[in-house]
Order: sequence, then C-alpha cells, then structure tokens
Amino acid sequence: MRFLRTPTRRRAAASAVVVAALLSTAACGGDGGDGGGADSEAAGRNAGVGKVANPSDKKGGTLEFIGTQDADSWDTTRGYYGFVWNFMRYYTRQLITPAAAPGEKGLDLKPDLAKGLAEVTNEGKTYTYELKDDVTWQDGKPVTSMDVKYGIERQWAQGVLPGGPVYIKDTLDPDGEYEGPYKEPDGFDRIETPDPKTIVFNLPKANSDFEEMLAMPSASPVRKDKDTKSKYGQNPFSNGPYKFKTYEPNKSLVLVRNDKWVRSSDTVRKALPDKVTVDLISNANELDKRLIAGDYDLHLKNTGLSPAGRATALQDHEGNVDNPTMGYIRYAAFPQSVKPFDDIHCRKAVLYGADHKSIQTARGGPVAGGDIGTNMLPPMVPGSDKSYDPYGLAKNDGAPNVKKAKEELKKCGKPNGFKTKIAVRNNEPVEVASAEALQESLRQIGVTASVVPYDGAQTSGIIGNPDVVKNKGYGIIIMGWGPDFNTVQGYGKPLWDSQFILENGNNNFALIDEPEIDQAFEDFIDTQDEAEKAKIAETVNHKVMEGAYYLPFTFEKILVWRSDRVTNVYSSYAYSGQYDFASIGVK
Repeated sequence: MRFLRTPTRRRAAASAVVVAALLSTAACGGDGGDGGGADSEAAGRNAGVGKVANPSDKKGGTLEFIGTQDADSWDTTRGYYGFVWNFMRYYTRQLITPAAAPGEKGLDLKPDLAKGLAEVTNEGKTYTYELKDDVTWQDGKPVTSMDVKYGIERQWAQGVLPGGPVYIKDTLDPDGEYEGPYKEPDGFDRIETPDPKTIVFNLPKANSDFEEMLAMPSASPVRKDKDTKSKYGQNPFSNGPYKFKTYEPNKSLVLVRNDKWVRSSDTVRKALPDKVTVDLISNANELDKRLIAGDYDLHLKNTGLSPAGRATALQDHEGNVDNPTMGYIRYAAFPQSVKPFDDIHCRKAVLYGADHKSIQTARGGPVAGGDIGTNMLPPMVPGSDKSYDPYGLAKNDGAPNVKKAKEELKKCGKPNGFKTKIAVRNNEPVEVASAEALQESLRQIGVTASVVPYDGAQTSGIIGNPDVVKNKGYGIIIMGWGPDFNTVQGYGKPLWDSQFILENGNNNFALIDEPEIDQAFEDFIDTQDEAEKAKIAETVNHKVMEGAYYLPFTFEKILVWRSDRVTNVYSSYAYSGQYDFASIGVK
C-alpha cells in the first residue's frame, strides 16, 4: 500500500485569503482536468502534464532535491513509499519497467534488464526472460539471472527485511513453502536460472498482473556477495546509471554517475545530470520557501506545495507549477461492525447528506485538492470512469441531497439521525479539515459526528485493528489510497477482498465480505485479455459503490513545483502522477 502523505500546512491568514481567491479563479476557469486553459499554458503552467516541459537531452550539472522525510528504506526489497520507488530508478533496474513517457503512456511496460517482455507459456503460469548482454553492476561485473532471482527471493526474508511489498512472494508461494535466502540458500525452485542470461518463473496459478509485479523495485536484482541484509539500504549496490557516494540518514544523500553503466543497454533512463543530491530539513514550513527561492529544483516527496507556497507560486511563478491528477483517492470508509453502518441505508444517508463541495474546499479546492470523487476507482486505473456517479456526488456542484439522505435514514430506522465518530490521523491537517467539513454537513440531516484524532504513526494498530475500531465506535474512517501498480488488483484487492480482512494492519476498513467481489478478483487474475480485465475492474468498482461502503472525497490533484533549471520534466501515471525523476535533467 502506498500512502501519499502531505506536508504540514502553514496557517498564515494572509496566505489563506490569497489561496482562496486563486483557487476560486482556477475553478471558474474550468481547470478541472489535467491541463490548464490557454492563458496558463502560455505561461508554462501544466507544461509538464500530458507532455514534456523543457525537453532536452543535455547532460551535466547537479539535480537538487529537498525534502522533510527520508525514505522508509533505500533497500529495494523494503522501500514502499511512492517517491522512494521513483527515486530508486536512479540506481536499480528490473527485468521490465514503465515507459519513460508522460501521463497514461507511462503505464506501458518496456524491457529493461531483459531483451523483451516475457514469453508467457503453460496457460499463463510460466514467464521466461532473457537478459541483455551489457547490463552491469557498479564494479563492472555482469548482472546475471541468479542476481535477479536472489534479489526477488529477499522478499521471503520478512523477519530481516520487513516493510516492502510481497506480491511476487504471495503469487509464487501462496502456501509459504520457502523460508527465504537466509534460511534456504539453495533458493526457491519455482524461480529457475538455467544459465546466467535466462530466468524462468513458474507460477502455481496464473496471475495476469505478474509482469506488473516484476516491474516494481522489489523485483530488483541484488548481488549475493554485496547483500548486507538489514544494512543494505544504507549503501545499495548499483546496477543503474548512478551510485551512492554519501548518505547520512535524515540529512543528505548524494548520487554520482556509475561509470560502469552502459548507456546503450538502457533505453528508459536518460541519466542527464552528473550528480543527484538530496537535502533533508526538519522544518516543513521552510521547504516551499527554499524551492521558490531557487535554492533547490524539486520536492523529493513530490506531494505538492503547501497553502502559503501555492499562493506565492500561483501569483508570481505560475510558469513553475504543474497541476497533475494523482493516482490517489481520498475517502471515508464505513466499518460495518459499527452500528448503524451495518445497515446499507444508513451508509447511503451519509453519502447523500455530505457536502462534497465543502469537503473538496477543505482539501484545497479543485486545484490543490482534486475533482469531487464520484466512485472508488482512480482515473488512471483501466476500467475506471469518472462519469460513473451512482449517488450524484458531483451533481449541483457537490451540494448535499438532504431529501434523499432523510429518505435513507427512515429506511434504516433512524429518521431523526444518529451519533457516530469520525477517526482521523492527527498528523494529517488536510484529513482533519476534511473530517470537520463532513461533520458540519451531516448536522443538516441529524447525524451528529464527533471528530476523534488518533496518532497517525499508529495507524495499523488503531484503524487497522477491527476490534479497536468496533470497541471505540469509529463509524467513519478518513483515509486515502493509491495503486501499487495500475490495475484493480494493484489498487483494490487490499481494500475490498475479504481475504485481506486482517486482525492488525487491516486496510479493508469497511470489512467487505462479498463473494461476488472476491470472485471478480479471481476472474481478473485469471484473465489475460486487457479489455476483459477492464470490464471486470469496472464491475468490481460498481459492486463496491452499490454497497455504499465508501464516501469518495476527491480524485486527488496537487500543485507541484519545478525550478527554472530542470529539463525534460513530466508527470507519469506509472508513478501516480509524480514527475518521472529518472528522465529529468538540469540546464
């Protein structure tokens, strides 16, 4: 699961006024899509959305990032934040990888270490790849199929290397037969390496998204003699265009060119800068100021400017900002274990009674918050349809439908409303603002909701524990989600499949246990035809919405900064709307 965390908001009254005025102007100008109007395009705003801003192949210079948060881990097996996966592409490669292209085109998979996409045989259960001849490690030694196998097998070593995605592990070894490379060094027999250039994956059951899983950084090669286990993230051994020079956790990171990387072997990464640096600061309020002052080029987390930063950027530096749609949906979930949300009509009453415009405004408006959410499948996932709005959430500019809400309350036996609690992370100010906006709008239909903040660092043990949720009476949970890879399996399975209802670390907050939804996921996994997969994804989304398990807030958008110095900049659906870091150069 990839949570997109937003920086601390500044609470400057003057800035808030400017932001409100600017965002209102943008909304009136019809900036609901990925692109801006003619005037903003001419000024350079959104020049990196759907196309390449400042295209150039010029090499040299230093690309400078600034951030307030270090990686969860720079180890390819353990990292799980979206910006970390993006940044890892500087120093690691996979058999296949997303295309270096703006927007939706970035979702196409291209050969990377491999000569081509997989040869799929055995009714979709066997995947065979042949490695290129000129792929190397930073010491000049060739990357072998055994290195790829070993890197992937590290997913099984959860006792030593926890934290990262385990899709490949679960797909290849659903019964947990293999104990990992540290306990069984001979390796897992479902991954074969008949020679140094060939690797074969034998799935016990076909999974049509297996190549998507192999394109994740967790499928990177790791050379056995360079594996420092839990310390590997401090200095990963590079097979990409850059290598670690220095790293001080929570302070700085410097990458320099890997002179053993063979440019002709890599048709994806441009590798334009001579050096890539990251400076980490503790004061989030200073980050935007440093960017706008020209001290740095990009925000490492790529999560958008804060309110004060947005005001300054839109007023004085419009040519330096882009407003991409992200791969994230912000929403409220209704745990069915908490009464009266075990009744679909009480859930529907909240959907109809919410003021969707006020929630959108609390999240930053149409520019910095996103379009009003109409359903639960992100726009970049095949099978999605933003026009699918079964509850009319975006109609009448997002105004609540009080009449329908009160009808639903009567149907669930609560004609005078009810009381509930809204659980929200205390370290996410935008989420708190969303909860307060929802709280205020529900008063109109007689629903009294108290906002209960909890420690965001304890998410998995609080809202992720169904017993805690039930005991505390959290009838509404505020959260957001983005795809691990861009299919309904990579996005929705942890949220909606009954097998993902966990005692701790649960993300199926609504406790959805619908055989039709579970079967649809199985059908999706078994299906190789892309058009049919999109139809199944649409079906899953419809079933989720028909059950009224969620109130979608926004299809998230951000206002993100790029300096005058950067070239070849574009947002990519492959990285949930973030800039494609590995393509960027500097003047």
